[in-house]
Amino acid sequence: MPCSLWPPIKKEEYKGVWVYLEREGDRLKDVGLELLGKARDLAQKLGGAEVGGVIVAGTEEMAREAIYHGADKVVIIDNPELKIYTPKEYAEAIATVVQKYKPEIFLIGATKRGRELAAYIANTLTTGITADCTALEIDPKTRDLMQIRPTFGGTQLATIKTPQRRPQMASVRPGVFPKPPRDTNRTGEIIIEKVEVTRKTRLISVEKRLEKDVADLPPVESADVVVAGGRGLGSADGFKLLIELAKLLGGTVGASLMAVRAGWAPHTRQIGQTGKTIRPRLYIAVGISGAIQHLMGILEAKTIVAINPDPHAPIMENADYAVVGDYKQIIPLLIEEIKRLKNQQ
Repeated sequence: MPCSLWPPIKKEEYKGVWVYLEREGDRLKDVGLELLGKARDLAQKLGGAEVGGVIVAGTEEMAREAIYHGADKVVIIDNPELKIYTPKEYAEAIATVVQKYKPEIFLIGATKRGRELAAYIANTLTTGITADCTALEIDPKTRDLMQIRPTFGGTQLATIKTPQRRPQMASVRPGVFPKPPRDTNRTGEIIIEKVEVTRKTRLISVEKRLEKDVADLPPVESADVVVAGGRGLGSADGFKLLIELAKLLGGTVGASLMAVRAGWAPHTRQIGQTGKTIRPRLYIAVGISGAIQHLMGILEAKTIVAINPDPHAPIMENADYAVVGDYKQIIPLLIEEIKRLKNQQ
């Protein structure tokens, strides 16, 4: 039974599959574009429903990029006060747009900000939210969204529905779904919505910690090559070798949960069930034991190379190539060989 404290709704008024398109500076994050591809798939299963997107304080160029990746309609929330992210104000603005256009399904990327926003928005819209989904399907009989996510340490999957409320909301981690191909021939509608918000917070300052050494490297969820370190590195200094290797390979650096907890790497670099899901061509795991929570984040990696002194570590059994030894000896040799090969080209 629906909650008696929530206002009644008419489910038939809600149509379409919409996506929150998170921006970072002057570009859209890949996770929003990935979700547009999945939204298109869900919309087809709903009989050709409309695919929409919402950008806060974005540009028409960003909106066109979303259309090129599958959106039929993109709403840009226009409010100068929303240039800088604050959760309550962003959630209020997004909820206002969602209430106006009434999508049947609303998807959010489970980034650090996305996770924060999703709960605010769901509460404002008096609907449910399933976090960190790894699969989304449509029940053809009821049109309910089947929201599938791992539970119990990743050993089981739970399927969750929101049969009484609309929109149906789910968050999905970056990298779970592939980004659809960019089609510049696609056309769509761009709408500017001037949305007023009640200012409840004031940004005093912004401080980036642990990011200075990797600031020029791409995010883990969008890189073709990822070199990740774990507790086996022994200290934050170990990441210096990994950064050098990653740059030589044209890739980026990631980290396990334990390395992030130790303060050796920022949370934005964390890979695994509580971090980012990645799908690189090459994944090199250095000093990572390979707990199930970490393995859940690298299932889509094309080739996995593990470097670990323990031949029985779980990561070694799940790797395409396993190297037993001390990374402090192996990585420098690998760097030297790559440099030699580059010089010969």
